[in-house]
Amino acid sequence: MSNLLIRGKQPDAAGNTLTITPQSAGWKYVGFQVFKLRPGQCLSQETGANEICVVLLSGIANVSTQHERYNQIGRRMSVFEQTPPFSVYVPARDEIQVEAMTELEIAICAAPAEGRWEARLITPDQVGVEQRGYGAMERTIHNILPEREEAERLLVVEVFTPAGHWSSYPPHKHDQDDLPRESLLEETYYYKIAPVEGFAMQRVYTDDLSLDETIVVHDGDAVMVPHGYHPVSAPPGYGVYYLNVMAGPMRTWKFHNDPKHEWLLRPGKEAPAHESNPVSE
Repeated sequence: MSNLLIRGKQPDAAGNTLTITPQSAGWKYVGFQVFKLRPGQCLSQETGANEICVVLLSGIANVSTQHERYNQIGRRMSVFEQTPPFSVYVPARDEIQVEAMTELEIAICAAPAEGRWEARLITPDQVGVEQRGYGAMERTIHNILPEREEAERLLVVEVFTPAGHWSSYPPHKHDQDDLPRESLLEETYYYKIAPVEGFAMQRVYTDDLSLDETIVVHDGDAVMVPHGYHPVSAPPGYGVYYLNVMAGPMRTWKFHNDPKHEWLLRPGKEAPAHESNPVSE
């Protein structure tokens, strides 16, 4: 199994199904957890030296911090309703308490921070919705915590890839601290598949192919992208959702397209011609 793949598991006593820390990932910035809570079950965490964004993937909850309380938040019962989620941003040196009012699945996205911003609720009408790509590369984007919104390092977005489509495509990367051309951002992908028996595929590779992995993911799995290009494919018959968490030394998303495939950004253009090898008769 790829060391970039983290399999989801059944909820433990606290409801945790998946955990990625900078220590387990071998990087510096991104932490990520998923919890599935039963109605009435509670979860408490201190943020410590991290800012966090709690994304309500599905279900309804009461959520509180040291100074704020948000009652009965949540709307969608499945990510595949494709309505934007409720989320809660919580700064460093704070705490989060979540009480599940229904069956609840939440993601906790984390990155190092100093506590510059206050806790706040991010409502669905504050989430930017856009269509990206064309043809079999078209997908729907929900910008939960984009760089124009207040945070210290976290960038959080969710993507809906229709069956038979590709996303994070054409392939791009953001693994060089080379602004303004490219930013260095670690990234996690957390997957949901519909129907749940399905799968998706993600390739992670570098220009020199020193890293070149094709990973099969199932519902509840996560993929870590420490560097390299990272396109996603949704097989026919299966819709694919993923939640992206990015963080790095600078909070900006500047990516570099794989030059071999950048021509795909120009609809109607054909692939560049390549000189063929001569054939002896």
